Amino acid sequence: MTAVDSASVRAYLLGLQERITSALEQAEGPQGARFVRDAWAKGPEERLQGDGVTRILERGRVWERAGCGFSHVRGAQLPPSATQHRPELAGAPFEAMGVSLVFHPVNPYVPTVHMNVRMIRAQAAGQEAVCWFGGGMDLTPVYGFDEDAVHFHGACRNALAPFGADLYPRFKTWCDEYFYLKHRQEQRGIGGIFFDDFAELGQEQGFAMLQSVGDAFLGAYLPIVEKRQAMPYGEPQVDFQRYRRGRYVEFNLVWDRGTHFGLQSGGRTESILLSMPLHADWSYQRQDPPGSPEAELLTKYLVRRDWINA
Repeated sequence: MTAVDSASVRAYLLGLQERITSALEQAEGPQGARFVRDAWAKGPEERLQGDGVTRILERGRVWERAGCGFSHVRGAQLPPSATQHRPELAGAPFEAMGVSLVFHPVNPYVPTVHMNVRMIRAQAAGQEAVCWFGGGMDLTPVYGFDEDAVHFHGACRNALAPFGADLYPRFKTWCDEYFYLKHRQEQRGIGGIFFDDFAELGQEQGFAMLQSVGDAFLGAYLPIVEKRQAMPYGEPQVDFQRYRRGRYVEFNLVWDRGTHFGLQSGGRTESILLSMPLHADWSYQRQDPPGSPEAELLTKYLVRRDWINA
């Protein structure tokens, strides 16, 4: 089995971060906001060693807050969140690197999006090193549009197609099951694809699949942004947007394994929480009028369904 070189993965991920942030700045336009670049490093006295680059854009023309972070860290032992399905690696030293992003738009008709691609390598005493991949992308609209869902899921399917026809339906189901607020019995969004602890293709093909997913992101998301960002909206739509962002916060803090991994392993808190929106609200037992676009989000879009073959 061909082993993936860590330097090659790192170079790809840094290039991906640069491509994505440059594309968002272009979409912001000449008068729009720009990403702040925050490079960081962890010293030998800390629980993790390594470095990374956090890129943050705030209060822009198109995006209220957009975070895109790269990290490459090493630790003495895997945190519990990473060994749930690999108990034989409990306590093993590890290396992890990835790019993670969440973009919260200004216009409520533009959906929030999340994407993550990562590699983890660990080696228990007396055993060969084990390498696996994780990531995916998912869309969280405040106001749903069928054509946006079809486009996004089609891009996800096409990114995975070269690696097996079974991967998209598997990873779509995995995404629906993962991005689910159990305490609300509610989907976070319209889904996409999600995979974790994935090693069945081998390291070389696994990395190739990771690159295909990362490379597909801009084509999956930006056409939706371009279509929706000029739609008129008012305070009622902003109020509903902030209410739905409260759900986003709940999922990321209560259920997200990536957040737990970062905090449990001693990661950089500011970078781990780059997914948080600038504004979020909560309402006690909010009820939207039946038939309204706000009510339709729950009944039509925040449900598990086959968007491509609908």
